Amino acid sequence: MTATRKALRRNLAARHRHQAAQARHNMRSWQVARRKRTRHLIELGGLVVKARIVEITGDDRALIYGALLWTAQKLESEQGAHAREVWTEKGKSAFEADRQE
Repeated sequence: MTATRKALRRNLAARHRHQAAQARHNMRSWQVARRKRTRHLIELGGLVVKARIVEITGDDRALIYGALLWTAQKLESEQGAHAREVWTEKGKSAFEADRQE
């Protein structure tokens, strides 16, 4: 009887260890995805700062958001392809200038 109880306790402890390992594994994949998204958002925010938009607008978030909405509308319009070309070239030139400094 004592041996059976010990075996049951060992079995239960093993099951708990397995469940804890599974939970850690599931949490890791969730954390990795969250950290990846967070890093992406931080990089995008860095572009806003790098373009001096925060400085120029006085950190007026309504103004910044409005400008981004206007940009999105422009990209979705019939002039979107032209805007993409112009803005992409301007961005590449700015990145290159930053690298050379």
